Amino acid sequence: MPVTPVSGPPLPSPRERRTTLALTALYLAAVGLIVLSPTPVDAAGGSFLRRSLAALQRRGFPDWLDYSFVEFSANIVMFAPLGVFFVLLAPRGWRWLAPMVGFFLSTLIELMQLLFLPQRVASLYDVLANTTGALVGTGIAWLLLMARRRRR
Repeated sequence: MPVTPVSGPPLPSPRERRTTLALTALYLAAVGLIVLSPTPVDAAGGSFLRRSLAALQRRGFPDWLDYSFVEFSANIVMFAPLGVFFVLLAPRGWRWLAPMVGFFLSTLIELMQLLFLPQRVASLYDVLANTTGALVGTGIAWLLLMARRRRR
């Protein structure tokens, strides 16, 4: 009796899987360097960014476009690839866990910053933004896989 595959988008080919694994390793190394460095990543450019945003607001840009918004958005963008990579690499029945993986990884990062990196600031907002990024990445990967399925 033939085995019926689980419904949902197809798995990547072995070649695509190897490429995705390599990109995932590079991505995780970069994120590790960013989030576990002893000093905040924006230490050098934070004041320049604040001045630039204030100048934009004086020229009519909305007040909500401030440093907090940019930082929150950057965390979303930083964790979106995690959702994409997890969905592409996980078996079909596990793909839905990508946002939860983002939540747990982000919580672990914030805990490590709180306990071991005194110059860093642990934040629940970072956990929220990072989890949102993983959720966005999950959606992007799902759409990519569904488009691939339609092409076949």
